[in-house]
Amino acid sequence: MVRTVNEAAYAAKRNAILDAAERAVETTGYEQMAIADILGELQISSGAFYHYFDSKPALLSALVERMGDQVEQLVLPIVHDPTLGALDKLQRFFATLDHHKLAHKRLVFAYLRVWYADENAIVRHKLYLARIKRFTPWLEEIIRQGTREGVLTTPYPDQAGRVVLSLLEDLGYATVELLLTEERSSDDLPRLERIVEACADALERVLGAPGGCLHRASREELSQWLVPPSLKKEEQEP
Repeated sequence: MVRTVNEAAYAAKRNAILDAAERAVETTGYEQMAIADILGELQISSGAFYHYFDSKPALLSALVERMGDQVEQLVLPIVHDPTLGALDKLQRFFATLDHHKLAHKRLVFAYLRVWYADENAIVRHKLYLARIKRFTPWLEEIIRQGTREGVLTTPYPDQAGRVVLSLLEDLGYATVELLLTEERSSDDLPRLERIVEACADALERVLGAPGGCLHRASREELSQWLVPPSLKKEEQEP
């Protein structure tokens, strides 16, 4: 009984630190975020903080992992829904990912500003491998269902999920420079649309799915990504 209480208290304190860090990342940006500010907000010592996170990059990694946990809670009901066909599951799977990121646009942009920097390459790669381990079994389950239903024709359902995640990873690399640039061009939206469409087309080919069957973000949704949110606290959206 004591062990359970301690574990619950540990998780609660860790989440409180992550909540404070998330607010700081959203309002001031990761680079400007100071551990001292988090300590002051939560009224904890530096020793208490480092009991949970051994560095600022470790804190960032934990924030990204927690976002993955949140996505898991959203997509697992889709994966395991016995009433949905495979194509419906894929549509909802990708649409859920897109809508979740757009709903947390401010936090996503804060991550992007540092995530693709050279100094984060190792951590980024480790988290990519973690996503492969977490998401591949879910996608494989849907893909195998699709091959049984005859709507997907990939001869490699056990490998296709990993290839799908690799394509989505590359989509991040393909779009980050465009999303974060401070100088806008009339070609930005068509270029973003073309990148996203090419990725969706590649996904359908990997899966052996009918052309145009997978979710595409609308032009309106894509245009929202070309307006980076301000990191200034007083300019936050209500």
